[in-house]
Amino acid sequence: MGEKLVRIGTTYIPVTDVERSAKWYVSKLDAALNYQDEDKAILNLANQSIFLVKSKEQQTANFIDSYGEERFSLTFEVNGLDALLTIHKQFLDKGIRIGEVEDRGHAGRNFVFYDLDGNKFDVWSELSPKFKYLIEGE
Repeated sequence: MGEKLVRIGTTYIPVTDVERSAKWYVSKLDAALNYQDEDKAILNLANQSIFLVKSKEQQTANFIDSYGEERFSLTFEVNGLDALLTIHKQFLDKGIRIGEVEDRGHAGRNFVFYDLDGNKFDVWSELSPKFKYLIEGE
């Protein structure tokens, strides 16, 4: 039997000021800072290692889709609509730039948020089945 990819271990996010961005991720998203130097910061966030990498101005992880819309490259999951609405309010209270809660025509609801450099992220109210099992034991 062949081997397969098991999980995504690290995500790299471009930032212009590593120290400022690391403080933002820690204070706004409750990330844990594991390492920092002038070129990168390594964080634990949402069961993943996140590298904030010093980059040029106006460089983001976002991309433009075939319809000309700016898209996010990462979706965070929460456990249900109540959790999504709570986090949406918490982000608003913390001064994070966020979008409205949306119904995109699939299960659950979503909203987007942005970091200091304009990196766009998504939050979805539905946990992947494996994480739902780990949390709820179902």
